[in-house]
Amino acid sequence: MSDSDWIQIKLRTTNQLADTIAELLEQFGALSVSYTDAEDSPILEPRPGERKLWPNTEVTGLLAQGTDPEPILNALKAILGDHIPMVATHLEDKNWIRAWMDQFKPLKFGRRLWICPSWLSVDEKDSVVVMLDPGLAFGTGTHPTTALCLEYLDSLDLKDKQVLDYGCGSGILAVAALKLGARKALGVDIDEQALIASKENASRNGVADKLELVMGSDKKLNLPKSPITVANILAGPLAELEPIIADLTQSGGLLALSGILTEQADSVIEAYSKDFIMNKVKDKEGWALLTGTRK
Repeated sequence: MSDSDWIQIKLRTTNQLADTIAELLEQFGALSVSYTDAEDSPILEPRPGERKLWPNTEVTGLLAQGTDPEPILNALKAILGDHIPMVATHLEDKNWIRAWMDQFKPLKFGRRLWICPSWLSVDEKDSVVVMLDPGLAFGTGTHPTTALCLEYLDSLDLKDKQVLDYGCGSGILAVAALKLGARKALGVDIDEQALIASKENASRNGVADKLELVMGSDKKLNLPKSPITVANILAGPLAELEPIIADLTQSGGLLALSGILTEQADSVIEAYSKDFIMNKVKDKEGWALLTGTRK
């Protein structure tokens, strides 16, 4: 242990108290505060403007070299009591940016589609590579729902086709479709930040001229019907959006829906069976991909 060590304070708490603890750590000069799941309790992707935390959340604060952790621990105990487990550890000085970057590797989906951070490369022959850096926007390929949609797109012949990405988030599905040969992609989202992220990711991948971004609404959109529609959102909103998504999908067009827990699949299938012939559910780690064909 030395004055050159960084101090890490870690404790478990409830989702109601997590922000209070984070604010206190920041008042004591924390350089970063992160939240992680303390008990492997998956939460659904929040709607735009909404933020959800796990019922049992682990809060970690990183403090500068030479910081005395005792006053911070005492302040936390004054709020939380002595029964909340918390620990302060000394971390050796190292290149934190490099350590963070080393966590990420290129990910392969299907036969040839890869999602790759910008500081790495893919050497595999005939690979289709989407450059996408980890960030705040949902959808970097690591979540099972995103993976299911990417694998689905890789399985299709997208050459010269138009693809609708409803609830585009980071734009990962729209950009992947364009890199796989789609002529045009339409990205729809109700969050302006998602549209900004999608535009940036499309530019980074050289396909911005083929991506049209549209602010979504609860009304029908004046867009051309697409032969392929993907929507990675949530079960509830997906069911509500069925009339809009059906209206935007051409007759005989293909549909892929995700963001759905496996036990929610039947209710979403029921909502879409009015306008689509639905296929067997594909499951991945408790999440479902629903596919179908427009009647």
